[in-house]
Amino acid sequence: MSDQKQKKSVGHRILTVVGIVLCVILIPMLIINCTLIVKSFAHHDEVPSMFGIAPMIVLTDSMYPDIQSGDLVFCKTIDAKDVNVGDVISFFDPAVSRQQSVVTHRVTAIDPQTGAFTTKGDANNTEDNMPVPPENVIGIYKTRIAGAGHIAMFMQSSTGFVICVLLPIALLVLYDFLRRKAYEKETAGDTEALKAELEALKAEKAAAEASTEEKPAE
Repeated sequence: MSDQKQKKSVGHRILTVVGIVLCVILIPMLIINCTLIVKSFAHHDEVPSMFGIAPMIVLTDSMYPDIQSGDLVFCKTIDAKDVNVGDVISFFDPAVSRQQSVVTHRVTAIDPQTGAFTTKGDANNTEDNMPVPPENVIGIYKTRIAGAGHIAMFMQSSTGFVICVLLPIALLVLYDFLRRKAYEKETAGDTEALKAELEALKAEKAAAEASTEEKPAE
C-alpha cells in the first residue's frame, strides 16, 4: 500500500472514531436537552422528566451533607401513597404558588386522614412550616451528581442553549460534511488511479501491436 493510501486510510479511521465519539456524547445530550425544553414549555405546571426520572437543581444546603447546594438530583416520579416516613421527596412548596419553588426534604410523618406529609431538611433545626398535600409530591429522591447543578443552570441560559443544543447539531453536520468529502476524495483518487492503470495497459498493448507490425517477414 502506498504512503498516500495509508494516509487516506488513517484519516478515514480518525474521522470514523471522531464521529462515533460525537454520536455517543452529543446525541444523547441533544435528545435529553430538547425533550426537557419541550416538556418545560408544554407543561408549565409540571417538572419535566424523562422515563419517569425528573432532574432538579439544588439551591440550598438544607439537606447537607447528603445533598448539597449545586447538586443535580434525580427523583423518580411516584404516587404519593407509595411514600413512606424516612423517604426523601421532592415537592412543590405549599407555602408558595405552584411551580414557583420545588423543595427536596425528608418525610418525618404522614397524616393518616389527609395523607399530607410533614417534612424536614436534614440540616434544619425544625420541620417545615406547612404539611405537603399528596398532589404536591413530584417524586422520591434516588441519586445525585455533585456540582452538576451548576452545569444544568448554565445549560438553561441562552449561552448554554447555544453550546449544549445548537453546537452539537453543528458538530454533527460538520462531521457528516467532512466524512462525505473524505469519501468523495478517496473515491475520486481510486477512479483516477484506475484510469491511469487502464491507459498504461492500452499503451502497452498499442506498443506491442506496433512492434509486431514492424517486425520484418522471414
